[in-house]
Amino acid sequence: CAILIIAGGTGEFEAGISKDGQTREHALLAFTLGVRQLIVAVNKMDTTKWSEDRFNEIVKETSNFIKKVGYNPKAVAFVPISGWHGDNMLEESTNMPWFKGWTKETKAGVVKGKTLLDAIDAIEPPVRPSDKPLRLPLQDVYKIGGIGTVPVGRVETGVIKAGMVVTFAPSNVTTEVKSVEMHHEQLVEGVPGDNVGFNVKNVSVKDIRRGNVASDSKNDPAKEAASFNAQVIVLNHPGQIGAGYAPVLDCHTAHIACKFSELIEKIDRRSGKALEQAPKFVKSGDACIVKLIPSKPMCVEVGIYSQVQYIACTHVAFPFSPTT
Repeated sequence: CAILIIAGGTGEFEAGISKDGQTREHALLAFTLGVRQLIVAVNKMDTTKWSEDRFNEIVKETSNFIKKVGYNPKAVAFVPISGWHGDNMLEESTNMPWFKGWTKETKAGVVKGKTLLDAIDAIEPPVRPSDKPLRLPLQDVYKIGGIGTVPVGRVETGVIKAGMVVTFAPSNVTTEVKSVEMHHEQLVEGVPGDNVGFNVKNVSVKDIRRGNVASDSKNDPAKEAASFNAQVIVLNHPGQIGAGYAPVLDCHTAHIACKFSELIEKIDRRSGKALEQAPKFVKSGDACIVKLIPSKPMCVEVGIYSQVQYIACTHVAFPFSPTT
């Protein structure tokens, strides 16, 4: 879930939703990166003298532009708040008696509430894919005296437990897990969402590094991708982007430059419908399918490991699917 904070002050809201405004960019970035649950908090209501008309104006304008981004305004909670005074943050405000609460539509039905905390509590929790093959991108690797090499990272899919034989891609190192811990407490197993450290046998800190992905060597282990196709959405970029462009990509914990080797087709950002085959360039606001080649060994995967995965670089964000 994302909380879109909008300044309610005169001029501030208008600047935020202008063509190059930060509010507009944040909403587009959240949707592009796969965030489908949204809360809109209209802040600084104290500077508007707690105006109902100003709040309704902002809700109307914001609903229009987030709908264009891809969100359903009826599924979004709009909450007037004052962060400075604490109004409608945790408890119902006495300064805005006109606000009868927010309402949003969910898969389970209509949900209602009055405060920002209520809206946060109404977020639908994500499904934890513990039944899928293990994927654990490494955030760091430590050498701890008396223990040995301890990689750390968050379990994205599957489970990790002592006795499991894991492989680190793309380093192609295989070893046995001796123990799994979280917050200095030993775990029977680490599940999706857990930030864990796990001790491994006969592996040096020089053998594996941040950006590697740990997986079960006996259950569809992760592999290096020589190239992959990505759906690219150009958020804001000066000039045009063509073949040969090589931005630095942040994919899970990897931080690697990848070259745009081929612009395959330009597409509609929301529907995915093809608009133009083999375009020579793309610019701000465009979406396209691009073939990328990593400058260093890199592990990227989609499909059974998540509904959609995402990578991002400065001014560009995209979901992807590997080709080879």
